[in-house]
Amino acid sequence: MKIFISGGCKNGKSYYAQRCARHLAKVQQANDLYYVATMQPVDSEDDQRIARHIEERTGWGFVTIEQPVDIESILHTCDPDGSFLLDSLTALLANEMFPLDGCVNEKAAEKIIGGLSQIFQKVNNIILVSDFIYSDAVIYDQLTEKYRQSLADIDKRLAKECDILLEAAYTQVIVHKGEDLFHEISGKID
Repeated sequence: MKIFISGGCKNGKSYYAQRCARHLAKVQQANDLYYVATMQPVDSEDDQRIARHIEERTGWGFVTIEQPVDIESILHTCDPDGSFLLDSLTALLANEMFPLDGCVNEKAAEKIIGGLSQIFQKVNNIILVSDFIYSDAVIYDQLTEKYRQSLADIDKRLAKECDILLEAAYTQVIVHKGEDLFHEISGKID
């Protein structure tokens, strides 16, 4: 099962995704439950968010894999029969597009899509988390617009390939694709 969850910041996406991943691992009798963390913290707010996510999943059986770039590398260290939660595509794109060396990689979206395609071919269960950053009317500088368009390109590609497409909105979950599959699993998520 491949599930894509998008929504605004701080809308409960990560917590819901964690619960969903744990449920899928149990149902599919997956050997391992992986939390693929992509955020590279740059300030105390990032540190607090990471600490909150770690605390939320404590005792849930997740093996955390820190993978801020080169997402396909998880295939070398993880059992593809496991269940995966990748949180988040937003951070992954930022890391790939704006590496620590100060350069800008405008082809980062293509790299990420290629890496995720490799992952999709190998794993059975994956949940992907992304931020919905497209609805405001502000016109940003060219580089920010390139980032937003790149994330939209990644999200559109994954929306086509995933079995279930969800939006987290004010702690509610809206189903945009795979409603029957979602209802099969949603009542059983603890």
